[in-house]
Amino acid sequence: MIDKLVIANRGEIALRILRACGELGIRTVALHSQADADTKYVRLASESVCIGPAPAAASYLNIPAVIAAAEVTDATAIHPGYGFLAENADFAERVEQSGFIFVGPSAETIRLMGDKISAISAMKASGVPCVPGSDGSLPDDSDEIMRIASDIGYPIIIKATAGGGGKGMRVVHTEAALLNAWQLTRSEALAAFGNDTVYMERYLEKPRHVEFQVLADTYGEVVVLGDRDCSMQRRHQKVLEEAPAPGIPDDVRHDMNERCANACREIGYRGAGTFEFLYENGEFFFIEMNTRLQVEHPVTELITGVDIVREQIKIAAGEPLSIKQSDVRLRGHAVECRINAENSETFLPSPGQITQYHQPGGPGIRVDSHIFNNYKVPPYYDSMIAKVIAYGENREQAIQRMRGALREMVVEGIDTNISLQQRLVDDAAFRQRALDIHYLERQLLP
Repeated sequence: MIDKLVIANRGEIALRILRACGELGIRTVALHSQADADTKYVRLASESVCIGPAPAAASYLNIPAVIAAAEVTDATAIHPGYGFLAENADFAERVEQSGFIFVGPSAETIRLMGDKISAISAMKASGVPCVPGSDGSLPDDSDEIMRIASDIGYPIIIKATAGGGGKGMRVVHTEAALLNAWQLTRSEALAAFGNDTVYMERYLEKPRHVEFQVLADTYGEVVVLGDRDCSMQRRHQKVLEEAPAPGIPDDVRHDMNERCANACREIGYRGAGTFEFLYENGEFFFIEMNTRLQVEHPVTELITGVDIVREQIKIAAGEPLSIKQSDVRLRGHAVECRINAENSETFLPSPGQITQYHQPGGPGIRVDSHIFNNYKVPPYYDSMIAKVIAYGENREQAIQRMRGALREMVVEGIDTNISLQQRLVDDAAFRQRALDIHYLERQLLP
């Protein structure tokens, strides 16, 4: 059993994990940098340990410091949250070698799914549909690369196997641009990830981004908690998410649930995870699997009534899933807006002191945030400061409640993207139907 858990993260997700531990009767150790010493979750935790100066490389990404903090506090488990070390297989391995429970899948699974080529191979073997592509890394032979692209058909996209967050990818529309794009993507991948291996896929012109949330225990039981639409993106970064994904036929949804569950069993998955797909013309194509908790997990929690973080911790403690697939019922609709400390026009980060903060409320409104009046947003980390989630009996009501929540929310002293989120939920096309991943940048951004 887990009696004390280290929260190896910061911000709203640290507070979310702390709350789940409180319900489970688990004591918590909040790790923090010098910049985060006065945060809410640090004050609320059973204990806290400063693991370094403000820069993430010297604190939240410092594996020896995280392990040492767990040792000196006699903790039994470490939860990585998302970002930072959450999908670092070496970290997961070090945690377990040091005698602690890692709240997540095995290091072997993280490595398998963290490499895009091995992940695609595993998914194909499990019967999960994948985008037509190069079936492995691209060779050094330029003639062979041109042949592969011709067989796939233009446009194509070149991706880094170790890529993520929109980095290490290039779209190519013509044969003349192919080889230069290949070299540039390799160089960018090497600089960003220390690995210049790339592969090629068909580029889908107007897909939606739809993902499936899974939970799997150590006894082979898997449940799929439905799907989410995350198509509202800027530079491959999600801005707004909703669940369930609108307009997916029931038979297609059921088939994908089965395929994702089977894939979990095939790879021996454990914990919470997400299968991400592109969805176009009624077909799903696998992109990647995130072997961790997702930022957008609250929309799934609201439509299923399942506490994903609580289940994640219990699975790590060796307990079986508390629900079966037959227990999962999708009820209503939920929408999440990510609130960032950034300018809505230029998207430049806006760190600084929040002089006035009012959190929205009312029926169906949930806010996950660690900020408060006079909180100082540090310049060292991701700019997200809150998530506003609206639940309704249907999509129309959820969006309408979100419109009210965004009007009610007050964050003064810094710039935020609240006005961008308002433009999005007020947009007639968005309110009427699901849209492709390029819509936000194409229609609503300057």
